[in-house]
Amino acid sequence: MKYYIIAGEPSGDLHASKLMNGIKKRDAQAEFRCWGGEQMKEAGGTIVKHYRELAFMGFLEVIQNLRTILHNIRFCKDDITAWNPDAVILVDYPGFNMRIAEFAKGKGIKVFYYISPQIWAWKKYRVHKLHRNTDLAFVVMPFEKKFHAGYGYNVEFTGHPLPDSMDLNAEIDEVAFRKMHDLGDKPIIALIPGSRKQELHRILPYMLKTAERFGDFQFVIAGVPSLGEQFYSKLIKNTPVKVVYGQTYDLLRVSRAAAVKSGTVTLETAMLGVPEVVCYRFSLLTALAAGLVVKVKFISLVNLILDRKAVAELIQFRFTADSLSRELALILPDGESRTRIMNDYNELRSLVGPPGASDRAAAIMVENLQSQRLK
Repeated sequence: MKYYIIAGEPSGDLHASKLMNGIKKRDAQAEFRCWGGEQMKEAGGTIVKHYRELAFMGFLEVIQNLRTILHNIRFCKDDITAWNPDAVILVDYPGFNMRIAEFAKGKGIKVFYYISPQIWAWKKYRVHKLHRNTDLAFVVMPFEKKFHAGYGYNVEFTGHPLPDSMDLNAEIDEVAFRKMHDLGDKPIIALIPGSRKQELHRILPYMLKTAERFGDFQFVIAGVPSLGEQFYSKLIKNTPVKVVYGQTYDLLRVSRAAAVKSGTVTLETAMLGVPEVVCYRFSLLTALAAGLVVKVKFISLVNLILDRKAVAELIQFRFTADSLSRELALILPDGESRTRIMNDYNELRSLVGPPGASDRAAAIMVENLQSQRLK
């Protein structure tokens, strides 16, 4: 069968590639045409558009690139029509994918939404549009199934795909890692300010100011190789903070604590057992718009899944060098705060579920398509 898969971000590329491998186990004739990246290509997909061409973040940036976005939507619709797949599989990326869902459903194509949009946070009324334009949605957080059921809709909860892409039992030679990156002996606090330039410009300066206040520790940035050393050098300037490129998991494994930008990496940090403080600053326009539509108690996946404050969240104007310093000071030493976070992380892992989420979702999709063919 023919599968048209759309992922608009690096995490979507990763999770979609795992899903594709699961589909191939059950459908030896599977063909994939994709919007994604290198991981989907390695899984056997023909890449139509790379996610680098789709990475528009925030209200202002979307408005500035509206012409490109509309062109991409038209191109995608034409490409789907020409290829005529058996199913369209949408992976997160709701601003784009919700439009494609409506189009594909209207063409009579089977539509699966893997990693369903977080409509419980943004514009809850869209739940009806989601289910009107999809044949089956897959959610990755346990509370989401109850949310959709409250509106009379059934969704599949197959677990979170993150454990599929992380070796939680992997060991690292810390001595060799430190020597490789010239990190010395001081305990490490990891800084994970994001992967987009605009994020780093808004977030990293406050993290760097915090680094000046902890002389007994060294701060190390999880760097994105594609941004280049020159980009980070301009931001770091004369601070003693170092950068480790493309080894975020290993950096976390050797860190005492971490300051982490909001996003999937908050869950990754928790799964690796590293106490963290979650930080984020939106552009002013995005912050104003978000304040009107976001209806959640928390912003980090850790707190959302546990439905309580397990890790500190410093968002927008609450995120300063002073506030980050105070929160880090609470979780660095052994004591009540650090022990509580570790206990919360243990509960979190049980809620996220075991590895195999992508494989379980693939089985449901293939079975659904095969049963339809038999009718």
